[in-house]
This record gives sequence, structure tokens and C-alpha cells, in this order.
Amino acid sequence: MDASSQITELKGIGEKTAALFHRVGVYSLWDLMTYYPRDYESFKEPVSVSQCCDGSIQALRLSILGTLELRHVRGLSILTGFAGDETGRIQVTWFNMPYLKKTLRAGSLYVFRGPVKKKGQTYVMEQPKLYKDEEYRKLISKMQPVYSVTKGLTSSGITKMVTKALKEVPEYEDYLSGMDLPLMEMNRAMRTMHFPTNYDEVCEARRRLVFDEFFFFIFGIRRFKEENSREINHFPMMEVSQTCRIIEKLPYKLTGAQMRAWQEIMKDLSGAHAMNRLVQGDVGSGKTIIAVLALVTAGCNGYQGVMMAPTEVLAIQHMESLSRMFAEYEISLNCVLLTGSMTAKEKREARGLIASGEASIIIGTHALIQDNVEYKNLALVITDEQHRFGVKQREILAHKTSRTPHVLVMSATPIPRTLAIIIYGDLDISVINELPGERLPVKNCVVDTGYRPKAYEFIGKEVRQGRQVYIICPMVEESEGIEAENVVDYTKRLRGIFPAEICVEYLHGKMRPKEKNEIMTRFAQGDIHVLVSTTVVEVGVNVPNATVMMVENSERFGLAQLHQLRGRVGRGRHQSYCIFMSGNGGRDTMQRLSILNCSNDGFKIAEEDLKLRGPGDFFGLRQSGDMNFKIGDIYTDAEILKSAAALADQIIKEDKALLLPEHQAMRARFSAYMRNQFGEISL
Repeated sequence: MDASSQITELKGIGEKTAALFHRVGVYSLWDLMTYYPRDYESFKEPVSVSQCCDGSIQALRLSILGTLELRHVRGLSILTGFAGDETGRIQVTWFNMPYLKKTLRAGSLYVFRGPVKKKGQTYVMEQPKLYKDEEYRKLISKMQPVYSVTKGLTSSGITKMVTKALKEVPEYEDYLSGMDLPLMEMNRAMRTMHFPTNYDEVCEARRRLVFDEFFFFIFGIRRFKEENSREINHFPMMEVSQTCRIIEKLPYKLTGAQMRAWQEIMKDLSGAHAMNRLVQGDVGSGKTIIAVLALVTAGCNGYQGVMMAPTEVLAIQHMESLSRMFAEYEISLNCVLLTGSMTAKEKREARGLIASGEASIIIGTHALIQDNVEYKNLALVITDEQHRFGVKQREILAHKTSRTPHVLVMSATPIPRTLAIIIYGDLDISVINELPGERLPVKNCVVDTGYRPKAYEFIGKEVRQGRQVYIICPMVEESEGIEAENVVDYTKRLRGIFPAEICVEYLHGKMRPKEKNEIMTRFAQGDIHVLVSTTVVEVGVNVPNATVMMVENSERFGLAQLHQLRGRVGRGRHQSYCIFMSGNGGRDTMQRLSILNCSNDGFKIAEEDLKLRGPGDFFGLRQSGDMNFKIGDIYTDAEILKSAAALADQIIKEDKALLLPEHQAMRARFSAYMRNQFGEISL
């Protein structure tokens, strides 16, 4: 058994439990060991009833007073009663736990732990956990991990399995051993991240694990660059009249930044070496038209160009836009769509056109890199940032032709340039830092939850005027210990608030691809008026009719991510609005969010985000889900990112193949990293 083994090899995990783990993205033992806690619980000495604080989680040593009453209301069992000590009494309530009535006898002494609330003159504990006195004593002064869970999978259940995995999987030799770096030993860091004794230890362990994530990611990129940076341009291209015609006939004028990016791309396409370029532009800055110009150039030079989209709906939208544009501007290139949900016949026909070379431009999703897709003359590959971590995906596409194609990556993530140079170290960078002049700036407001009734009233008004609305929640469904809005319950609530003629649906990443595509298609077509979603809409379709974006619990997101979400609206001719609803009305929170009021410039916001966020921000929900980092955050951990990059650059210069004896532990760890990321070793 090793880290790449499936979780079913761990005693206690059968098929049903494995299916629950799969729902939270855990398939292998490595996934389990790196499924880090979202927070920790500290168990403190119990307090008396007279010392209770409203709104806090506390432990109290109490005796049951009298008999508990069991009621049934609409299928819900409610067990209530009182418990107390010599200083007072407190009301206790449990939902759907009727069996406790038999075990909790009058006079029984337990430690009750849970949230304490004051209702009138009475303190109330709902769903408190019960501990025997000696059991609770063992927990005092320890930090217990709290994991993100799903229905049927508890935090304590995950804790049990993580403990087993850490015991049974052999430890790695620390690849940093002997290096003068102030970092915790690797295996200790992984154990400590799950089971720390104090907050300082958590910070130290996390720092080491973040370093590892960044180091291997950057090392992989640097190796890729070394192997490919001097690739000869096997597909030299000349500028064609068709692109000039598109630029002249567009209903808007390209900005200076767009023209600069296009000229840089054209220089690459006609240059001596294969293009590896990132076009980094703010949301709504017009990156897609630049990608279209590149595809047209490839097609008109007799080659094939591919654009891989993150969702089927977006791929279909790209296909429809290209078809309309080519018809209007008389561009005689054949476009083909290839996605996973197409019928077998449609896929077969598309693959035939691609293999024969009849299709000059191919739009699709991951279906484009399946084994049974063959290209006749693939010269240009365009992906977006959601595929950026997939260096392996780019290699797969590159290997579908005997010669290395040009690569163009499009990114809307406003990463400060100093960090972008590290993250996208294998790419040349073009920045589109101007917005088209015809765009109306989004109007923003930062409010607390007291504004919600007015927000609903405003949303209803916009829908009645024919507009559409996004509402973002941080959670998919209710989760143990997290006080935040969730998509499923929020949708039910809205359906009860808005009249039946206003269609409210939800969308989240745990839905099947077919369901997600159906929802996004209906929203794009205007059949859904209010879409309640997680941040999965960051890479959604272009819906110019959507004019309102409301983000619940906006304090749980990074400013850069909130700006990305805001970019979903403001794409049409109507005035758009963004409402940042904060569940925490504290001064610091509101001050931080108010930065979004002052600027619509994603790069400025990213810089401010970098200044404001500190080491405490890694608790709670993920702040920036870029690059598939499980624990690292490119903003909060910018300094760690820089130090990891420095070491990666040093190793690349000394021993990029990791053949020296002193680098064998690093080689083994890098092999494991590649295997865990891609299912294979790539050395």
C-alpha cells in the first residue's frame, strides 16, 4: 500500500463509504492525506451557566434536570429539556435524535459542548455534543480537525480514516533534507496539519506544505519550458487579409492593448520559434476576439487551430459566435464542434472532418484530447486558465502531431505581474489592461444582511424588466459547523419568496456535467431568471442579459475572486449591478470589501488583495481556487511562492533531470507528485 493506492484498500472503507469520499474529491490515499482540515476546534475547560456568552461555542458540565420531552413536528423529532449546575440552568434541544430520551436520565452528568444562544432571559443550546467527563478531559488543550463534509460523511469519520492512512502509508524521505531552509520536516508537516497541538504549529506545517505544492508545480513548469522553449516554428504563418477584414468590420474598435497583444501573437506565429504565450486580460477586456484572430490566421495559412473551453456550454457558445461571424464577414473556413455530450454519430462525423483536415477550426472541451481524436495538421492550441495547470494536457495535444504546435493560454485571473511571471514561467506574457469603451461600468454596493429584503425587491424589479440575475453562495449544501449560505437551501427559500412565474434554479460543481450544461443552456436562453450558484459560474457562458450579481457571505472570498464573479455581469447594453452581501458586518470586513466599490480594475484589486490578506485567511473556504493548489494561495502565500520558485530555478540549472545522488529523494517525491496529479510518472 502506498499513497497512490485507492482508498478502498484502507480497512473500513467499502464501496458505499468510498462513494461518499469521491463526492469530496478523495479517490486515493494521497487525496485523503492531503484533504486538509478547513478549521480546527479547540476544547477548553468547561464553564458554568453563569459564565455563558451569547453566540459562542462553549463547554458546560451539566446535569439533566427532570424528564426530556419528545415531540414530532412535520416529520421532525424534537427532544427538549433543561440541564443545569449550581449557578443556573440552560435549555437543551436535539433534532432527529429521539434515542437520547432513553439514555439521558434525570441527574445524569455530562459535558455539553455546542453553540450557546440567549433567547429572552434563557440560554439555549441546540444539538450540543455530549461527552463523559473523563472523555472530555482527554480533549482539553488539543486542536481537533474539522473537515468539509458531505451528507453521510462526518468530520469525525474523515479524522478516523486520515489517522489510519498516515499510519499505514510509508513516509517519504524529505527531499529538502540537508538544505538550509527554515521549514518543518515534510512528513511531520503533513501529520501536524491534520493534528496540531497549537495554532503556531499549524502555521509552520502549512508553510511547509504550501512550499511543496508551489515547488513541484513550478519545477514541472520550468522543465517543460527547458524542453520546449527553443522548439523550431514548424508552422510559420503570414498575416492574412481575413483578419484585417474582421478588425475593420467589427462593430467596435479594438483597444490599443488588444492591438498590442495581437501584434505580439502575430510576431510569434511568424517567428523562428514555436509560440508559448499567455494573454492576461481583465474580465470583459476582449480576449476572445484575439483568440479568434489567431484561429483564423492558422486556418487561412492552411493549418488547423483548436480552442479548448472549460465547459460544454461555453464551447457551444464559441461555436455559434464563430459561425455567425464567418457568415457575416465571408470567412470560408470550416468549424467543427466536439464535446462529450454529442451523440456517437455526431462525434464520429466530427472526428472524420478533423482527421481529414476538412475542419480548419475545432472548438471543444476535454473531448479534444481523447485518444481517438486525430489531427491532420494541428498548428495552434488555445486553452483558457482552467486548463493552465494541465501542462500534461498541453503535452497530450502536442503529441497528437509530430511537430510542436503554437500554444496560446487565455487568462482572466488578475494576478499581479510579479507573481504571473512565476506562475506562468514557461510562457511569454501579453497583458490587455484596457476595457472596451462601450462598456457601462458595473455599479457596486457592499451591504450587510439587513439589506437583503431590499435586494430581493430590486432583483424582482430587474426580472420583471426582462433581465436575469446571478446569486452566489459559498456552500453547495448545509455543512457541519459552517455558518454560510448554501445553494440548495437558498434556492428553496427564494422559490418561496418570489412568485411562481420567476424561475429560480441552482447550479454547483457536484452536479453531473449533463445537468450543469442543461442549467447553463437554459440560463443563456433566458428560461431561468435567477440562477443560484457556487463560484462555478466564474467560467460560465456570456449572458449579456444578466444585470445583477449578488454574492452572499462575500467576506469568505478573496477580492480577486469577487472581481471575477462581478465580471459575469456588465456584458450587455443594460446597466448592471453587483451586490456584495456580508454575513460579517465588522469594520475590517466592510473596509476590505469597499475596495470593490472604488475600482473595477482587476489588477489594482489583486494588488490590494495581496496587501490585505494575512496568514489567518487560510481558514474557512478557499480564497482563490486557481491552479488546483489544495492548500497554497498565490496571494496570501506570495513570499513562499517566490522562495519555491528560487529553489526550482536553482535545481533546474544544477540538475534538471534529478540524476545527482543528493537529488534522489527529490526525484522520488516529484515522481509521486506527477503520479498523483496525472496518474502517471513523467520524468
